[in-house]
Amino acid sequence: MPPALKALLAQLAGLAAAVALARTGALVGLWPLVSVQALVAATVAAGLRSARWWLPIHLGFLPLAVVAHGAGIHPGWYLAAFVILVLVYWTSFRTQVPLYLSNPATAAAVGKLLPAHPARMLDIGAGTGALLRPLAQARPDCRFTGIELAPATWAIGRLLLRRHANIEWLRGDLFAADWSGYDLVYAFLSPVPMAAVWAKASAEMPPDSTLVSNSFAVPGHEPDAVIDVGDRRGTRLFLYRMGARGERRSG
Repeated sequence: MPPALKALLAQLAGLAAAVALARTGALVGLWPLVSVQALVAATVAAGLRSARWWLPIHLGFLPLAVVAHGAGIHPGWYLAAFVILVLVYWTSFRTQVPLYLSNPATAAAVGKLLPAHPARMLDIGAGTGALLRPLAQARPDCRFTGIELAPATWAIGRLLLRRHANIEWLRGDLFAADWSGYDLVYAFLSPVPMAAVWAKASAEMPPDSTLVSNSFAVPGHEPDAVIDVGDRRGTRLFLYRMGARGERRSG
């Protein structure tokens, strides 16, 4: 079931429970009913096996909506906030890939994984180019490509990367891009698309290239190495050396 449909069903279930209790007179007053709706929505979402980050959304959705309604905020602000969120997160509701930004410590760790010779690296779902900027400065002999789909983050990245001649900045679907010409492909996505990432990497990446996944391992496949970045976030990089498909190990 699509995540958005799960969310809708959970909210409707919470609303139905609140309405039923209001009609029986078991609960009286706005906030008790709002609380019931939020708790039921979160419980149903958990029963539908929604991702864990949906639970606080369900718990806070209607209470925050009631508070916002009572604050008398002009509708135009809601429209502006909606447009900004759409431009930043774009199709995250479908891909289930939120916006993650790689920190400088992670960039330094990835830099150590680049070959000593001039290499090509691809950052899939590159956000604002936070990883590529320090890498391009540290390795001017290498060519870097970032691909990002969300319009706002892509535009910010284009602005920030305009002075880096060794960075190619693309807007598009990461799965539509060709990964065959890169020595290293870096992903900081979510657990959801990692099986598809692995399938594409196995089909397109050349032998002796490396797939690096920040925080999210490929399901069913043992990484060749795991690097602890040592930052406050506790970042871990999962490394997969690409060779002949039959040589890959399954966990």
